[in-house]
Amino acid sequence: MFDKLLIANRGEIAVRIQRACRDLGIKTVAVYSEGDADAPYIETADQAICIGPSASRRSYLNGEAIILAALATGAGAIHPGYGFLSENAAFAEAVTAAGLVFVGPSAEAIRTMGDKVAAKRAMIAAGVPCVPGPDSALPADFGLVADIVTGIGYPVIIKAAGGGGGRGMRVVRSERDLREAVDLTREEALRFFGNADIYVEKFLERPRHIEIQVLCDSHGNALWLGDRDCSMQRRHQKVIEEAPAPGIDRAIIAAIGERCANACRQIGYAGAGTFEFLYEDGEFYFIEMNTRVQVEHPVTEMVTGIDIVAMQMRAARGERFSIGQEDVVTSGHAIECRINAEDPFTFLPSPGLVAALDLPGGEGVRVDTHLRAGYTVPSTYDSLIAKLIVHGATREQALARMREALANFDIGGIATNIPLQVELLAEVGFTQGGVNIHHLEHWLKERRVA
Repeated sequence: MFDKLLIANRGEIAVRIQRACRDLGIKTVAVYSEGDADAPYIETADQAICIGPSASRRSYLNGEAIILAALATGAGAIHPGYGFLSENAAFAEAVTAAGLVFVGPSAEAIRTMGDKVAAKRAMIAAGVPCVPGPDSALPADFGLVADIVTGIGYPVIIKAAGGGGGRGMRVVRSERDLREAVDLTREEALRFFGNADIYVEKFLERPRHIEIQVLCDSHGNALWLGDRDCSMQRRHQKVIEEAPAPGIDRAIIAAIGERCANACRQIGYAGAGTFEFLYEDGEFYFIEMNTRVQVEHPVTEMVTGIDIVAMQMRAARGERFSIGQEDVVTSGHAIECRINAEDPFTFLPSPGLVAALDLPGGEGVRVDTHLRAGYTVPSTYDSLIAKLIVHGATREQALARMREALANFDIGGIATNIPLQVELLAEVGFTQGGVNIHHLEHWLKERRVA
């Protein structure tokens, strides 16, 4: 058990974790870089400590400084949020070795699921359907690689075993492009992830991106909390998410959810996690598991009424969940729009002073943000500055509420992607539901031409 927690992150997720801690009666320690010295959540934490310069590698990625800050302030646990060190097994081990609680799964689970090849092998063993392709890294011998790919059939996608965030992957449509793709992906895998292993899978032409949220305690209880559709993506980065996924048979979702929960039991997983799937022609294919809280977790919270971040901390405290799968009931529909500090046409970052801030409200409207008027959005970090989430009894009502909320969301002084989100909420393909992961990219190309 712990009664004080250090939040090893910044921005809106730091605010979100603070809110869950207040509900649980847990005191908070905010760490911040010099670039975040005026962040509002520093004032609302019980304690705050600067851990380094603006550069992430010298602050939010400096595990030693974060652990020292926790020990110095008497925090008994560290919550990594998402990004930064949230899926770093070595950091999780170091936290535990320092006598602190890491709010997340074990380092062993992070390693298994963080390596895409090892994760695929574990999922096959648990009966979770996977994209066609071998459950091992590609050999160094190119002739053997070519034979493997021929056996799968073109097109294929070459991926970094330790990859993520849209990096370390290339689509190959013919044998003449294979060698270059293999060499470049190996090089990129080593440069970005410190692991040159790559693997290959069948490339699906028009899949949707569907997620299953799970929560597990350390007593063998594993719950799945419905599904999310995250198919509206640009360069593999999600722009809009919703729950539940429109147009998919609930019985199929339930069957996949149960397999995910069973997989968690088999690998001894504890904490929050997300299974990511490609869905095409009525079939699900596992692609990866994120061993942390997701940016899009609020849409699941809105349809289930379950505080995922609080449940994360309950699991980390060793508590046994007081609810079972029969208590997880989804109701209505939720949509999340990511609000970024970026030009809505060029997508160039737009840091700077927030001159004014008017947040939308009303029935079923939630805003997760760290902004306030007078705050300066730094240029050093990711451009995500807010998440706008709405809930309605139906998808149609949720869409209407989102349109109204976007119309009443004003961030003055900097450019944001709110105008883009307004356009997307009127786009016919999205409003009908069930678009694939390439839909937004195609729409953006047509938009530029127009």
